[in-house]
Amino acid sequence: MPATPQPDHRRRRRTRALLATAAGIATVGALAVALPASAGETTSKPGGHSKPSRYQDVQLLSFNDLHGNLEPPSGSSGRVTELQADGTTKTIDAGGVEYLATHLREARKENPYSITAAGGDMVGASPLISGLFHDEPTIEALNGLELDVTSVGNHEFDEGATELARMQNGGCHPVDGCYVEGEKFSGADFPYLAANVLNEKTNKPILKPYWVWKKNGVKIGFIGVTLEDTPGVVSAEGVKGLKFKDEVETINKYAKELERQGVKSVVALIHEGGLPASSAYNFDCDAAGGGSGISGPIVDIAKNITPKVDALVTGHTHSAYACTIDDPSGKPRTVTSAAAFGRLYTDTTLTYDRWTGDIARTAVSSANHVVTRTVAKAADMTELIAKWNTLAAPIGNRAIGFISGDITNVGTESPMGDLIADAQLAYGKELDPETDLALMNPGGIRAGLTYAAKGSEGDGVVTYAEGFTVQPFSNTVNLQDFTGAQLISVLQEQVSGTNAASPKVLQVSSGLTYTLDLTKTGAERVVTDSVKLNGAAIDPAATYRVATNSFLAGGGDGFTTLGQGTNDLVGTDDLAALADYLTANSTATTPIAPPAANRITIVQ
Repeated sequence: MPATPQPDHRRRRRTRALLATAAGIATVGALAVALPASAGETTSKPGGHSKPSRYQDVQLLSFNDLHGNLEPPSGSSGRVTELQADGTTKTIDAGGVEYLATHLREARKENPYSITAAGGDMVGASPLISGLFHDEPTIEALNGLELDVTSVGNHEFDEGATELARMQNGGCHPVDGCYVEGEKFSGADFPYLAANVLNEKTNKPILKPYWVWKKNGVKIGFIGVTLEDTPGVVSAEGVKGLKFKDEVETINKYAKELERQGVKSVVALIHEGGLPASSAYNFDCDAAGGGSGISGPIVDIAKNITPKVDALVTGHTHSAYACTIDDPSGKPRTVTSAAAFGRLYTDTTLTYDRWTGDIARTAVSSANHVVTRTVAKAADMTELIAKWNTLAAPIGNRAIGFISGDITNVGTESPMGDLIADAQLAYGKELDPETDLALMNPGGIRAGLTYAAKGSEGDGVVTYAEGFTVQPFSNTVNLQDFTGAQLISVLQEQVSGTNAASPKVLQVSSGLTYTLDLTKTGAERVVTDSVKLNGAAIDPAATYRVATNSFLAGGGDGFTTLGQGTNDLVGTDDLAALADYLTANSTATTPIAPPAANRITIVQ
């Protein structure tokens, strides 16, 4: 039996500043009941001595899917929806690590027993200020936020397991080297947990599977996993040499191991999530009872994880919820997610029973809180952002094009998706004039383009930094040949197979049109006789030259047919294709207008 991983990671704890008061938000899913003694109090003994009470409240602060968003996200990515008492909603500007640091530090002030944990995707798909430097800036920020522990997410594997190990252990990038003269990247002060990610050769986890937090006799174990389907949403190169095990089996295995080592209070950090019935962060998904206000993969996972686990911190779906879902014994268990991009954090109270060493589950309460921008900025985070922005400025501030309005990344077919597909088609025709169409996966589009200036560049100017935020993955644009029958199969794979329950609708270039009938099920949702290219029906026997990114060309996102193309030709990276398209097709006086997003007819 391996020894319990100890908190041997480096600590550079800083004195917590007294900062402006964070805004309190109504508690969701509270399950408080009377306890024999007030949690966190002490009891007196004869002679004036005191001893800890039976129950000790432990604060668990958590967030997920930061994706390197150090600066406040723009547009809809930087807002949250709040449900009002009268049933209406309002939006609130949120996010930015300068504000997140302030909120977390304020929340900890009156809580000597406080842990900060995360649910994966801290890095990857990051804006230029972090992504340009292989996310070293985000790790530095997380150290400053005093993060204690996180699970890995799928995006932690964007650059492969070797680079993830560098994020943990430090060292300068093997190709780009050190970014600041005389300053070596020191790595994460917190452990990354990867219980279900195994090295194919050794069959052992590539990083620690669990970690135990200890204070004054209180012990809480954390098990970290990512979604089993990580290979389906990451490039093949990123997960080479790895295998990903079932989330439930893995968590149950290590919960037993922790119990054998005397750790009976356990929190699972799971990079997989759910979909609440409302987009409002303070929606009460327990109102109907039994967690019926949430759906998605996390529901079945939560229902099957052993009752030995007391709370689940989740992620991946970028949704906000603080729910309870019954465990296999029928006992309610807290399941939370704090949306994405640092716009929210979750505050959960775990009431620890010193007599049993377990969490008094019925006393657990949890709520999401907005990372408002009305509090003071944390000076250390402002300094960190300024440092990396100075290094990024020569590249990031370069203008690559002009737009006449917001080009949003919203909807089944989005204007941003259409623009990217058109850019890849144009680039494909430069490589091979026979290129017919382009397809873009929606998950590869991380943001839209905002008309209002973020800096001094002026309204409508698109900078390289903004383009990088939209397409940060450094995929290449690949050309492949497919038959018309295969092309129809690709469209059907959007809504069938692994994508049946949660469709992944590809963004299509100008000239390709078809109808998607969502009143039907499975592959039948694609109306095959409606699929046309430049007005002509697709010929099943004809050959079509298709541009995609390298992720799709490898069969990613469940598009197995796209992994069967022939006559491959690999081009430049996809961001360069977008930048070249914007530069060639727009000027300050003739900006690009937002595409109409009318290539796919949706029947609902």
